[in-house]
Amino acid sequence: MDNNFFGIHNDCYKFSPRLMAYQRITSKIFLIILMLLLGLKMKAQGPPIFTDTPIMLGVQGRGVRTFGNIISKENANAYAQVLVVPYNITSKWQVDAVVPYLSISPDAGDSQSGFGDLKLFTKYQLYQKDGKGTTLRGLIKLTETFPTGNTSKMPALGSGAYQTTLSLVNGYVTTKYGVYGEVGYNLAGNGLPDNLIYNIAFGYPLLPQKYPPNQLNVFLELNGNYVFDDVGNNLFLSPGIQYIAGRKLLFESGIQIPLADASPRGQQTNYILRIGTRILIF
Repeated sequence: MDNNFFGIHNDCYKFSPRLMAYQRITSKIFLIILMLLLGLKMKAQGPPIFTDTPIMLGVQGRGVRTFGNIISKENANAYAQVLVVPYNITSKWQVDAVVPYLSISPDAGDSQSGFGDLKLFTKYQLYQKDGKGTTLRGLIKLTETFPTGNTSKMPALGSGAYQTTLSLVNGYVTTKYGVYGEVGYNLAGNGLPDNLIYNIAFGYPLLPQKYPPNQLNVFLELNGNYVFDDVGNNLFLSPGIQYIAGRKLLFESGIQIPLADASPRGQQTNYILRIGTRILIF
C-alpha cells in the first residue's frame, strides 16, 4: 500500500471590476454546488491537488510530478511550470526538489521569464495506524527555499530571501473519503514577514475501487496563509478533479478562487488554474 506515488489507499486579460466581481461570485456558487453534487457518489480515494499528503512512495520509490499554474491578477498575468522530483530514502523518509519556471506579463512594463526560487524539502513519517479500509498517518516536513529567482529586474521572479518552513501534515483516508490537513510556520529572511500556513482538503471518490486503479476523484480544499507584520490573511477555495489511470499515472486539475487577499488593491488575484500530472518511476 505504501508503494504508491498517488497516495491511493488500496485497502480501504482584464475586464471591468463589476463584471469581474460577478464572475467571481457565480464561479464560487457553481463550483461549490458541483462539488457537493459529485460528492454524493464517493467510492474510492486519491491524494489532494493543492494540500500535501502524508502517504509516501514506498521504499526507494521515486517519481515525477509536474503542473502548470495559470495565474490571473488584477495587474498582471503569469504562468508557472513546476517540476517536483520526490525520492524515498526509506519507507518513512522522503526528500524532494521543486523547480519552477515562471513567465510574468504585467499590464504595465516588460514581461520577464526564467527560473524562480528553488525549494528542497524532506518529510519524515511520525505515525501510521491502519485499519480495515482505513489509514491514519502523520508526518513532519522541513522545506528550505533558496533565492535563485532573478530579482534585479521587475517583475521579480523570486523572493530574494532564504526561507525555512516547518510543517505538520496529517491524513485520514478510507475507501469512501479522505480528509487531509497541513499547518506550518514559514520563517523568512531579508526583512520579509513570516507567515502561518494552513491547508485542509476533503476528497470524494466517484468510481468503485478496483486494482489496477481506475479512479475519478473530486476535492474541495481551503488553502491559506496568514502573513504577520499586519499584512493580513490570504485564503483560497480550491475545488479540483483528478483521474488516476492505473498504478503509475495520474492527471489532475483545480482552480483556486480567493476568499481573502491581503495584496494591495489593484494587485489582487482573480484566480489560479492548475493542470498537471504525476508519474511513478521505479
